[in-house]
Amino acid sequence: MNIGLFGYGKMGKMIERIAQERGHSIIAKIDADAQQIDYTAMDVAIDFSMPDAAYNNITSCFKNGVPVISGTTGWLDRYSEAVAICEKHQGAFIYASNFSLGVNLFFELNAQLAKMMAGLKEYNVSMEEIHHTQKLDAPSGTAITLAEGIIQNSDYAKWELDNADERTIPITSIREGSVPGTHSITYESAVDKIEIKHEAFNREGFALGAVIAAEWLRGKTGVFTMKNVLNLS
Repeated sequence: MNIGLFGYGKMGKMIERIAQERGHSIIAKIDADAQQIDYTAMDVAIDFSMPDAAYNNITSCFKNGVPVISGTTGWLDRYSEAVAICEKHQGAFIYASNFSLGVNLFFELNAQLAKMMAGLKEYNVSMEEIHHTQKLDAPSGTAITLAEGIIQNSDYAKWELDNADERTIPITSIREGSVPGTHSITYESAVDKIEIKHEAFNREGFALGAVIAAEWLRGKTGVFTMKNVLNLS
């Protein structure tokens, strides 16, 4: 499979290595807006570019018949526009806030636990996420996805950083050392607590998941999620 990489930072370089180990070829490395790019040989594009470049990169691929895997955050106010362009050109698209296979299984576990806890008003939920000091956004996109999974399956209405009321999920964001990513969800009552946790040991899981998603997406048409890739829906 011929892959075009949009964004060639640390994640892009890791995706390149893993893709090549799995027998794929990297035929383009783009580290800015998509301009004067040969799309003809691309079987799929993997986008981990900067937020201000992502929308143009993604939609240019759709217009040129190239399926897209994107893990870029910070551009999602234009997500619906990108989906409309994908559908107009009968393209293929997967966006995920986190491509780690383990994290996506954790998303499902989180949603199921939220359903189970929804009727137990004596328990209050809270969330903590820990990342390396170079990660400037808070909370993480993964934490937001986890919070949305709880909101969709309970009476909670919103999330906030370090603040809780009756219908708000409090999220604590910690930045320390070189932590790749740790996310914990806790339900606590006066008598006990239930906690689920995902801890990444390194960033290779994120890159591997993106490559596996690209392998799955090739030859398909439509807008999908990692739930489809993992056959969870």
